[in-house]
Amino acid sequence: MTYPTDFKYTKEHEWIKASGNTATIGITHYAQESLGDIVFVDLPKPGAEMTAGKTFGSVESVKAVSDLYAPASGTVTEVNGELATAPEKVNKDAHGSWMVKIALKNPGEVNSLLSAADYEKFVAEEGGH
Repeated sequence: MTYPTDFKYTKEHEWIKASGNTATIGITHYAQESLGDIVFVDLPKPGAEMTAGKTFGSVESVKAVSDLYAPASGTVTEVNGELATAPEKVNKDAHGSWMVKIALKNPGEVNSLLSAADYEKFVAEEGGH
């Protein structure tokens, strides 16, 4: 799997694509593959505050419920409403199916996250592909 190089990644398997003071967040291909068939995505409402490293929602699959961890701090500006009725979109295209968009509190915060190459190395070490 090739991971988009314009994204940054967390060791909890979230991706973030920052553009100026805003960012789009989702889960990685590895995460959706590990979870299996996703049946429900629990996301915050617009206006909710997210803190880097803290949970902001969860993804439920046929196997388990997994927490989502914020890759950066900010305020939720938009939620992908399609996932409420079609959570399987994350399985089909994890990097194209975003979960939330946020206004970044500190845009520089994303610089400490993993690059695509570093994330691929991390996943390989975890026994992924």
